[in-house]
Amino acid sequence: MSKQNNYSRRTFIGTTLLGVAGLTLLPGCKLTPGTELLRVGFIGMGRQSMFLLSSFIKIKGVKVVAGSDVYGIKRKRFEKRVSDHYAELGEKCDVKTYEDYKELLAREDIDAVVIASPDHWHAVMAIDACKAGKDIYLEKPLTFSIEEGQELVKAVRANNTILAVGSQQRSDTNFQHAVKMVQDGRLGTLEKINIYVGDNPHPTPFDKPEELVPEDLNWDMWLGPNPYVHYNEVLNPMISLDPPQDETKWGAWRWYKELGGGLMTDWGAHMFDIAQWAVGMDQSGPSKIIPAGYEETEFLTYIYDNGVEMTLEAFDGGTRGVKFWGSEGWIEISRDAFKASDDSLKPVMEETDVPYEARAGHHQNFIDAVKSRQDPTVPVETGHRTNTVCALGNIAYELGRPIEWDAKTETFVDDEEATAFIHRDYREGYSL
Repeated sequence: MSKQNNYSRRTFIGTTLLGVAGLTLLPGCKLTPGTELLRVGFIGMGRQSMFLLSSFIKIKGVKVVAGSDVYGIKRKRFEKRVSDHYAELGEKCDVKTYEDYKELLAREDIDAVVIASPDHWHAVMAIDACKAGKDIYLEKPLTFSIEEGQELVKAVRANNTILAVGSQQRSDTNFQHAVKMVQDGRLGTLEKINIYVGDNPHPTPFDKPEELVPEDLNWDMWLGPNPYVHYNEVLNPMISLDPPQDETKWGAWRWYKELGGGLMTDWGAHMFDIAQWAVGMDQSGPSKIIPAGYEETEFLTYIYDNGVEMTLEAFDGGTRGVKFWGSEGWIEISRDAFKASDDSLKPVMEETDVPYEARAGHHQNFIDAVKSRQDPTVPVETGHRTNTVCALGNIAYELGRPIEWDAKTETFVDDEEATAFIHRDYREGYSL
């Protein structure tokens, strides 16, 4: 392994990440007065939340004290899991859960929240948390629509909130290494990028049969700002407390247009994020997007003003990841593998038995950011720009033609039809 490849993760984050995103120092540490503990509440208690809980609850200086979910059995699971953890440590625990997340936000003794609700709730919940004076760890994708992201950026900065986006690949040393190789010019001139994440969302309408809503699930509240969709268990997979059984699959809401952005946003929020980072576009984005099937275009194509083209194109058997092509070499990076045109481009691969979603480095970074009042590794603006790339791909597919995007003003160029997709209609009673 060459000396060029043995760099410090701390050094890389301190120079490259902050050089791209900028360092923001926010006033007023919000730690609970009279205690060293950061008291945390969870909003959304599904499968992803359980991974996050298993990580956050073990971080020194963190105390999980509350949770919220519209599904009663998930509230009971959360209470038991948190209580059992602190009981094993011999610590007093008084964890409370709520059906309505606003009750959790109203508690003055809670410093920060982890939001892992379905995507259609992200913006409203996170903006409410900003106004309630809570710092936020928000799962990706940042928001459902582009306009929601724009409004959330404003809310975070107006309220001096620390918001970290759950784009944990940025805290993965292998992805960091790939980006460093690109930014250091080790591939020569970057020419193109292949991204593969999978399919765009299923067409409307939601095509699963209607089923009875479980007695302890508030379906109207689960839908929140979204237009009405009937209940089917695939949207909110069942769990069991006796015997203990967590979800065996992800909630399928993410695959349907009414409720999510498909794999374009689900995995795209990770892989497009790495590409944006590598090409220095954390504060910008592509200028033209051409959908697959338009004239001679074989793959969804993003064109950047610096000449780089990025395609949604499978490589290496269809693994979800990123491939960088330069004039002097290439790198393929995924969660499971790192391949390159030359061994000198490869890092030392790290091995661990900890599930990817539960690895604590990214979560520790959020806690450190809250205490220091400095922006985390992935601040709100970065998460918004990545989510915009994902949304633009879906919009180009929806229209079936190229669209032009002004990344500086965050508007479509002379395109009223595309502009109509920058936001979505909310149900009566909900607004940003």
